[in-house]
Amino acid sequence: MKKTNLCISLAFILISSGITGQAQTISSWLTTPDRSMLFQQQEEVVEFEAQQRERVPYIVVDPARSYQCMEGFGFALTGGSAEHLMKMTPSARQEILQEMFDPAEGVGFNYIRLTLGASDLNSFVFSYDDMPEGKEDFKLKNFSLSQDLKDVVPVMYEILGINPRIKIMASPWSAPTWMKESGNVRGGKLRKDCYQVYAEYFVKYVQAMKSHDIHIDAVTIQNEPLNSRNTPSMPWDPADQIEFVKNHLGPAFEKAGLDTDIIVFDHNCDRPDYALAIYNDPEAARYVAGSAYHHYRGDLSAMSYVYEARPDKKIYFTEQMTTERPGMDRIDIAWPVRRLIIGVTRNWSSNVVLWNLAADPLNDPHTDNGGCSMCQGAITIDGDNVTRNLAYYVIAHASKHVPDGSHRIFSTAPGERIISICEDEQHPQMWRTNVIEKADVPDNVTFMTPQGKIVMVVSNDSWSRKEVNIQYNGKFASLKIAPGSVATYVWDAD
Repeated sequence: MKKTNLCISLAFILISSGITGQAQTISSWLTTPDRSMLFQQQEEVVEFEAQQRERVPYIVVDPARSYQCMEGFGFALTGGSAEHLMKMTPSARQEILQEMFDPAEGVGFNYIRLTLGASDLNSFVFSYDDMPEGKEDFKLKNFSLSQDLKDVVPVMYEILGINPRIKIMASPWSAPTWMKESGNVRGGKLRKDCYQVYAEYFVKYVQAMKSHDIHIDAVTIQNEPLNSRNTPSMPWDPADQIEFVKNHLGPAFEKAGLDTDIIVFDHNCDRPDYALAIYNDPEAARYVAGSAYHHYRGDLSAMSYVYEARPDKKIYFTEQMTTERPGMDRIDIAWPVRRLIIGVTRNWSSNVVLWNLAADPLNDPHTDNGGCSMCQGAITIDGDNVTRNLAYYVIAHASKHVPDGSHRIFSTAPGERIISICEDEQHPQMWRTNVIEKADVPDNVTFMTPQGKIVMVVSNDSWSRKEVNIQYNGKFASLKIAPGSVATYVWDAD
């Protein structure tokens, strides 16, 4: 309810600022490929001017055209990530958490994805209700958060102490093995006779986390339901998810009075049909808030297809590994920002969550037989020493200045039509309309914040220096961005 009200109140800001605003100066934060600047604020500010330049492709920013409400940018806090953080000295851990999650003094990561039980980036596999072989627990008497209480919960306490507003989503990699047809953590479907007890398992998790003052904003039903190669993993087709949601999970959440959103799919962009099949069942759809996507396969436009078919449902982006070789002199940031910040949000996602928050120099821990051995963290932790990696800066370029409750607003994308005025070459003081059908502007996305700031993220994924020409409220500004660089530009809406 709180985030809905925030989005409604922002709608007024969007409309009023587009009419009454005065142009302001633009502040810049820059990352260059040679690492000489890593999300560094620039001393120079650029003034908006009344006069536009002729025959220049401008990025037109229009707050009156607003799109999805943003919920945050961040990372998965896996059990492995939390394990490394808990091994640090308290002062070192507090320092790096403050840097990452403080919205005022840090880079303001503001969305966390937790693993509901173990993921493939845990030291070992566990669930919250493990039983000896041949034993079952349909009353969930053995349910316990005991493993998470050693690392995930204490780290979340500290994060919430820094940013109490942070959004939290949880995703399971597998049900407890005694609920599965195979009795194995890797693959194997959920037994039909366990649908109800598994729904109650979700309820117990949300309630147990709440008892530790951790509110779970949303759960996805299954991480990568079309991938049985991870340890742990559990395949789940859409027809079975429909049955689970409408007959078990949805009613169980409703009966328990939970306000936690239910999110479906949570897999690659090559299957837009999966979520739409679930939405096509009205009884299931009424319990579902939206669908989640990864980008290891398919095209990001699939998220737009799903949104266009069902604009009443939210889109989330919940996973993508973003890595670099340790010790590189160059940071290749332009392409991942273009894809994962600009591309993802332009395709209607309300968040961007990357995989994962922290690992050690060997990318440990991970499970055997299907665990990810190359999943680098946003930070690498070696004792109390911390290295900030590519993913850290990718997310920082959005999270620092785009808090939850911000809206994406219109800004001209590459290839879109732009219209300007230019002086006639033969007749001075006679003005002609200049139409460019496919504008050569840098990749960009723009947001309006609840605090009345305009935030534009720009990526120059090219080998040449580019101009960033901005038109806002009838005034104009020009900046330059070096090849391979990323910039975040911020100015007052009025």
